[in-house]
Amino acid sequence: MKIMIIGASRGLGRALFEGLAEPGNTMIGVSRSLPRDLKLPRGAYQQWICADFSSPRTAVQHIEAESPDTLDTLICNIGIWEKTAFSDSYAFLQQTDDETISLVDVNITSILLLLKRLIPKLLSSNSAKPQILLTGSTSGLRQSGRPEMAFGASKTALNGIADALRENFREEQLAVTSLQLGYLNTDDDLSVPRDTAAHNGNGELIPVHDVVNLVKTLLTLSEASFVRELVLPAIKDPRF
Repeated sequence: MKIMIIGASRGLGRALFEGLAEPGNTMIGVSRSLPRDLKLPRGAYQQWICADFSSPRTAVQHIEAESPDTLDTLICNIGIWEKTAFSDSYAFLQQTDDETISLVDVNITSILLLLKRLIPKLLSSNSAKPQILLTGSTSGLRQSGRPEMAFGASKTALNGIADALRENFREEQLAVTSLQLGYLNTDDDLSVPRDTAAHNGNGELIPVHDVVNLVKTLLTLSEASFVRELVLPAIKDPRF
């Protein structure tokens, strides 16, 4: 299986890159810089493409040129947020125009341009059900209880992108899954035991292990089904 992960150098993206790298799989990672000390099993192949989504057009042109002719799975793990997001100091009216425009370019524009260039590679796959996984957020759900305007709007837009993709490519059996994730414990990588990572999050942070395990399940479903949307909040998240 050829799996491309956008934003694969750290945090959740890195966990997915390492966790899905099974023998025989080819992992294509996209990030601004190459990560160090990756832990991949013997027989798993890797390729890295350096791209900076602050310049969406340049980034996607480079990815298109450097990526394989075919892909089986694309995981879009793209997302930046306001500098003061998720803190008491966040205030929408204090956000600069440049910051808002940059966030929209990375979180929305780059994904649209990327999908336009990579969907043909997915449809050329020998897989009976090529897949796209879009990393969303519980901040993009209705009544999320979060005030971050640009970030929340961009993750809500991702839901619309997913719905439109399904309609555009339903006959081609393109499976599109939205991952609506709550707050993650990205300090503890896969080398930390899952139960330890869960304990460190004190019920308020989700270990990346849980997301990796769920994505593994998604990739093993038969061609007859797919998961449309997966909502994964922390157990103590008062919004859910």
